[in-house]
Amino acid sequence: MRAPCVRQRPSSVVALAFLVLVPACATFGCRGAPAPSGDHGDGGADGPDWFEDASAALGLDFVHDPGASGTYYMPQSMGSGAAFIHEFHPDSTETLYLYLLHNAGPDSKSVNRLYRRLPDGTFRDVTRGSGLDVAGFNMGVAVGDVNNDGLPDVVLTQVHGVRLFLNRGAGRFEDVTKGSGLSNTQWGTSACFFDYDRDGWLDLVVVNYLDYDAGKDCLNFKSEKDFCGPAAFPGTCSKLFHNRGADHASGARFEDVTFASGLGQVPGPGLGVACADFDGDGWPDVFVANDGVANRLWINRRNGTFADEAVSRGVAYSATGAAYANMGIAIGDVTNDGMLDLYVTHLMREMNTLWKQGPRGRFRDRTVEFGLTDARWRGTGFGTLMADFDLDGGLDIAVVNGRIMRGGTATGTDLGFWEPYAERNQLFANDGRGHFRDASPSNKAFSGPWNVARGLAVADINDDGAPDLIVTTIGTRARLFRNVAPNRGHWLKVRAFDPERKRDAYGATVRVRAAGTDRLRLINPGHSYLSSSSPLGLFGLGTADRYESITVTWPDGRPPEVFPGGAADRTVVLRKGEGRRP
Repeated sequence: MRAPCVRQRPSSVVALAFLVLVPACATFGCRGAPAPSGDHGDGGADGPDWFEDASAALGLDFVHDPGASGTYYMPQSMGSGAAFIHEFHPDSTETLYLYLLHNAGPDSKSVNRLYRRLPDGTFRDVTRGSGLDVAGFNMGVAVGDVNNDGLPDVVLTQVHGVRLFLNRGAGRFEDVTKGSGLSNTQWGTSACFFDYDRDGWLDLVVVNYLDYDAGKDCLNFKSEKDFCGPAAFPGTCSKLFHNRGADHASGARFEDVTFASGLGQVPGPGLGVACADFDGDGWPDVFVANDGVANRLWINRRNGTFADEAVSRGVAYSATGAAYANMGIAIGDVTNDGMLDLYVTHLMREMNTLWKQGPRGRFRDRTVEFGLTDARWRGTGFGTLMADFDLDGGLDIAVVNGRIMRGGTATGTDLGFWEPYAERNQLFANDGRGHFRDASPSNKAFSGPWNVARGLAVADINDDGAPDLIVTTIGTRARLFRNVAPNRGHWLKVRAFDPERKRDAYGATVRVRAAGTDRLRLINPGHSYLSSSSPLGLFGLGTADRYESITVTWPDGRPPEVFPGGAADRTVVLRKGEGRRP
């Protein structure tokens, strides 16, 4: 048995040859027929277009740099992500930033870029002097206030590295990694802040991928050199860092509790992560999407340790018992029954999976039943999220796609080297009862262009209550999609704020009751793939122009609080301690 989280290398020439020639075959197919394209044409538009590409109009000019083409350095095919950063000020104003990552290596001239939203709604590049202008093999980003000073901080995951940047205000960040206790020599991917011991300080989980050896070559089904698949290398363990508070010279101090917590017991090629109370006991748990092996659902034992209960709770495998290539994670309540569900993206030939919760703490694969297999085309999904794009009261699903090995059907694009990897994105519209239809053909802006997409994050960029999207793509421009869905319903935007900690209450759940229906949102921006979204709860209320009440379950285990109803189409700030007990 392999020791947990220990670097492993094949011990024989035979093993080495097998790993070089076969690993990608195990998951993607080699030396045989190419994988099916999964693209069955548009099939005709069947609804309104929800989005327009507003990148140029809003001043976003970011073009992702993955490094030199043709090297087949595997991390090139897997990154990079993006983050929305909200700074809330005492005068009730807000500054919104957008942070975008490059993946060209530490010696590259391409540094990550920071954009600030201006009063006219456009975005200005404010990278210079921000402190976030760093180069590297940058993969993912997580945002959270680690020192409870009211300013959101940034964690950057890299191939063989993790970096912490404290927010010093006014768009300035300081790299305090040295001395912070954050150290990760493995290939970090997604990361998420959460308070696992409920002490009021945000802890950090970093998901690690493979024990990658760049010296190995892998072949595709045509016996051509290509990017390796995950079976080529051993998986590695996720890492958990306990926040020890801000009583350190750096302003932040973490302790590596990976082994003490139990997360270091089982390695796995992790790509996505989501933190929430999945068993209903009031303590946050950790769901990890693993590429090609069973997922992990680390259930919080309330004593600083976790136990993997993914198998017994139904999220380790699909309904067929298969361990798919699990990548991005969307989390939300698709039927408005008060329980969080999970949607995970996979390879094009595998189909993405919706695990519906019910009864509480138990999940079942209901992908077919909910109509999510009836797609006009298929793709290799990475970033994904749930949001109510038309504000009708039901959570819709967005997925961004892009292959990891050549074989796609895109032609006539300007993607150059990356064209054979390009696919089209997808949108699925919820009828309000959890049944979905494929809305991709009618969404030409979001789903029409071919891309090799990876990161996906959501925020309301123009304060109209509707969810907007940022999509990152390998080797081409990031695209900012503004929500233009016609006949949208009423809305409510909710900030759950903890005055004692001076920050958003990560881990809180918010239920808005309108027209007799409760709609649930989790307050935590760390989901999707390599990305961080808005920490605000965005609610579609349909035809209801008022809401009846809001119930907040705070993450510290105290009884829920109920806040009074009011008019829709506005932003409300709910402060812990100001509601009434139910």
